[in-house]
Formats: sequence, structure tokens, C-alpha cells
Amino acid sequence: MVLLVAMSCPCGSLRPADACCAPFLERRESAPTAEALMRSRYTAFVRGAVDYLLDTHDATTRNTVERAAVERWSREATWLGLEIVATERGGVDDDSGIVEFRARYREGGVERLHHERSRFHRVDGQWRYLDGDSGKPRPAVRSPTAGRNDPCPCGSGRKFKKCCGG
Repeated sequence: MVLLVAMSCPCGSLRPADACCAPFLERRESAPTAEALMRSRYTAFVRGAVDYLLDTHDATTRNTVERAAVERWSREATWLGLEIVATERGGVDDDSGIVEFRARYREGGVERLHHERSRFHRVDGQWRYLDGDSGKPRPAVRSPTAGRNDPCPCGSGRKFKKCCGG
């Protein structure tokens, strides 16, 4: 069991952890929305709650997850912040949803950005992470000289406005 102290939740909600993600990680409550599950999964990465990450992963895609890799990433990264970019469906009355997010972290002395559109669905009343579409982790740098239509300086190959500048 992971106990979170009464401070601001790592998920960026600005709410105390005990009134935000802690009840989910401690299994006292279930996340009511796809976004709430996404936020709690980020907090689980911050706290090293690997069992929670695996348990909230959908059973149909859980076999694609390498526990050791999740543990290593959770432990070796310094998590710097979560930004919810957009949500589609995923509310209390929905059975599926998408949450687009950006998670910043530092690994090996380099600040990186994980940008993903995650798919969630409800199974037996519980939200589960199904899968996500993301590129490889990129340095989280923004060039003040990059225009909206210029190639993104992070090296993704996309336009700045569709990548780090979006």
C-alpha cells in the first residue's frame, strides 16, 4: 500500500494528495473518470506504485507491459509535472475516453517530454488504461527562434506548432 502525505498531489491538480489521487492508489476508491485515472497513474509513476500501474492497465494489453522497465523508469526518472492537454469522452457516464497529456521528467541529466494520447475504457465499472499513441521520449526544449511552421527543435520531425509548441 502506498501512503501519500497531505501535500499537493503530484498530478498537478493543486488539490491535496489525500483528496485527489491517494484514495485511488490506496484502493479506497476507484477513479470516476478517465482523466482521474490518468492523473493517478502519473502519481503512481512518481511514487513508484508499479502494482497500481499494472492493475489499472487493461487485461487485454497488460501482457505488453514489462514490469522491470516500468519499475526502472519510475525509479530512475525525476518526475517534473503533468499537463492534461485534452480529453475526449471519459466522463462518469462514458464507457471509453481519450486523454492527451504531457509528462515532463528528467532522466540521465536530460529533461524529457512524454506526450501521449491514451485510450481508456471502463471494465466492470472500473476505468482501465488500454493503450496510447506516443513518440519516443524527446528532450523537452523549446527554441525561442522556432516559428510555428518550423521543424520542432526537439527532433521529432513534426512542425513546432504540432509538437512542443502546441
